[in-house]
Amino acid sequence: MFHLFLINPNAGPAGAARRAEETIRAACLAAGAEFRAVVTQSPEQAQELTRRCGEAGRPVRLYVVGGDGTLNRVVQAAAGRPHLAVTNLPAGTGNDFLKLFGPDYRRLFWDLPALMDGPQAPFDLIDCGGVLALDIACAGVDARVARDVHRYPAAWGKGAYLLSLFRNAVLRGIARPMTVTVEDRRWSGPVSLVCVCNGRYYGGGFMPVGEAMPDDRVLDALVVPGVGRLTFARLVGDYAKGRYARHPDRIFPYHGPGPITLEADQPFPLCLDGEILERRRVTLSLSEKRVNFFWPPGADYRPTPAGTGK
Repeated sequence: MFHLFLINPNAGPAGAARRAEETIRAACLAAGAEFRAVVTQSPEQAQELTRRCGEAGRPVRLYVVGGDGTLNRVVQAAAGRPHLAVTNLPAGTGNDFLKLFGPDYRRLFWDLPALMDGPQAPFDLIDCGGVLALDIACAGVDARVARDVHRYPAAWGKGAYLLSLFRNAVLRGIARPMTVTVEDRRWSGPVSLVCVCNGRYYGGGFMPVGEAMPDDRVLDALVVPGVGRLTFARLVGDYAKGRYARHPDRIFPYHGPGPITLEADQPFPLCLDGEILERRRVTLSLSEKRVNFFWPPGADYRPTPAGTGK
């Protein structure tokens, strides 16, 4: 098995990429593993290197050293390639997808000798008009928050998210005109947010659907029609903890393969695992493609009863 490490030099604090490369090299040499570590110049380069691995046909395990955005680019190229498997060495601001594996995910995923021989499984993907997402796709106030979170580089993780949330939700208002169609249900008018989940966490730790599973061939979506600031303030705590069932008149769940169609007269931000697209219309559904994901022994991505937040 060949091991390819794709290191984002901009992830984490200064010097993190160099330290990561040293850690990787020491672990691989000690294990006698065949490997290559590349400090990439851009997410596009990481995606291109993954594409080349896919075309070569050789079994490869790919390690994304960075955050959710870089992981997303690698997943795009690895999807549908049964000889490729992907994982994430947490070095980004959020690493929201890895929160599936519990609060100790950073230590577990940096145990390289264990991770290199860890189990793998085919994970589902969200098809967003031809672009794929592994974790969560969202539109509405949460996507606007994600778009603006990088305005706060001095903050970290959930702190930056909360600052952007204040800017977009409190100062600029919650809802925007949109039409949302989910199978035979339709909302047209002010819409606060729509999230479509394959993973469970986003926004630095928000967990809208605690029972979501990345390999069950089901997408878990929530639609929140237009609400004002005060109602949003009452909802957001339960929304963040997956307690949507407490608000059946405000938060509408859907569990299935899709399609889910979003339309608006003006372009709106669509956030896919931290990557922002601008669209007037998009259809989201369960992708026919899957991606192999591997993790360290001892980690578990299945939700606990307490983790569902109901």
